[in-house]
Amino acid sequence: MEFFKIRKDIPFMRHALIFNAISFITFALAVFFLFSRGLHLSVEFTGGTVMEVAYTQAPDVEKLRTTVAGLGFADVQVQNFGTSRDVMIRLPAQKGVSTAQQSDKVMLALKTADPQVVLRRTEFVGPQVGEELAHDGLKALGMVVLGIMVYLAFRFEWKYAVAAIIANLHDVVIILGFFAFFQWEFSLSVLAAVLAVLGYSVNESVVIFDRIRENFRRYRKMDTVQIIDNAITSTISRTIITHASTLIMVLSMLLFGGATLFYFALALTIGILFGIYSSVFVAAAIAMWLGIKREDLAKAGVKKEEDPNDPNAGATV
Repeated sequence: MEFFKIRKDIPFMRHALIFNAISFITFALAVFFLFSRGLHLSVEFTGGTVMEVAYTQAPDVEKLRTTVAGLGFADVQVQNFGTSRDVMIRLPAQKGVSTAQQSDKVMLALKTADPQVVLRRTEFVGPQVGEELAHDGLKALGMVVLGIMVYLAFRFEWKYAVAAIIANLHDVVIILGFFAFFQWEFSLSVLAAVLAVLGYSVNESVVIFDRIRENFRRYRKMDTVQIIDNAITSTISRTIITHASTLIMVLSMLLFGGATLFYFALALTIGILFGIYSSVFVAAAIAMWLGIKREDLAKAGVKKEEDPNDPNAGATV
């Protein structure tokens, strides 16, 4: 499906060096902020108190969040779970304050606003649990990266695998850099968004690489730069349709999903925008600089030279 067709190939690779220099500077800044400021980890990673309360009528979650934050608790998480009448409250650990003291203080404030509120459950999430979650998260990230590399190496060739994984890690580090610079809260939902971006970004790279492979087999007289430019140009319509549709959904969550989905949707938005950029200007350019050539992918057999704008292109001799 195409909304439009570009008749003349856009010379993307002519500007590859400039765009990759910008990309490298952005990546370096993200790494710098990660090391200098670090991530602002949520209760799941740092430990704290988790409370579950129930109301007879659906409460105003924003009002509850303001009430609990007014008690002196920083980085409070208040969200619905199960039904609109059930609320989960996560409080960060405080030095010298027990879980019971924290929950009593919160319940006193909640009962002042609504005497019928009921405490269902309260428990302490220790730092060791958060450490285990962080370890498991890094392990999941590593397994995803390894799986993508193996998949691309088998489907295409090792140069494509290296190019795609560098582009994908570029997206991930930049997302983390944004969260470090602005000190946005990094929770398990944000980690899930980062893993989703890895899969989403590699999909775009695979589409472009697949078209590059097809072009190598189809156009015998084109050089590598022309092949890549044609591959990217011919997939632009598909890229716009796919990413615009995805962004509409993600921006809906960002604008209307409330505090619970805000950072999850924000991480996805940043990842999608940089994923488009990295697939075109990072992955394709690195593959070009690694020296991809027709012999890496083309099967044996002679095919006629075809006009890239010929709708009947692809016939064999």
